[in-house]
Amino acid sequence: MRDEHHHRDHRTRQPSAFGGRLLIGATGAGAVALLPAHISALRAHPTGTVTVFMTHTATRFLPPHTVALFADRVVTGESADTWPRDNHVSLAAEHDLVTVLPATAHTLSAVATGAAPHLLAATVLRSTAPVVFFPVMSAEMWGTAAVRRDIPQLRADGHEIVDPVRGSRYDVGPGT
Repeated sequence: MRDEHHHRDHRTRQPSAFGGRLLIGATGAGAVALLPAHISALRAHPTGTVTVFMTHTATRFLPPHTVALFADRVVTGESADTWPRDNHVSLAAEHDLVTVLPATAHTLSAVATGAAPHLLAATVLRSTAPVVFFPVMSAEMWGTAAVRRDIPQLRADGHEIVDPVRGSRYDVGPGT
């Protein structure tokens, strides 16, 4: 049976009307370089607080101090000094909406299978807020059997997936 609190129907909520506490989970894909532009677009509408959690690999593409220019708070989980405050329990409890942008195949798989190889996956698994994934990958990766298994599971678990847009690729290799 579905836990109605965990799986609120957030599809009717207009993004421009969101004034709560947003957690953006940023993973290690080239598309993370566009994160400041996405946050700026959010700020064009009434917005509550924006916290960005950056995985270790995300910080290799985009420095946290750059993201801090756009977000209210940036968490990396890399400093032991912040662990008592910035852990998966507190991060999940402090936010009304969780997005994973960009969402790598690794993070999609981790959450779909209930694994927690990093703090972001543990936070998503612990969260009772709506979760929206924005996968960014090539059409070839999106079409693999493994990813195609994970997407229906995530949706069955009550998460929303925004399908990748053809032509918006950040992988290395021949373009389509």
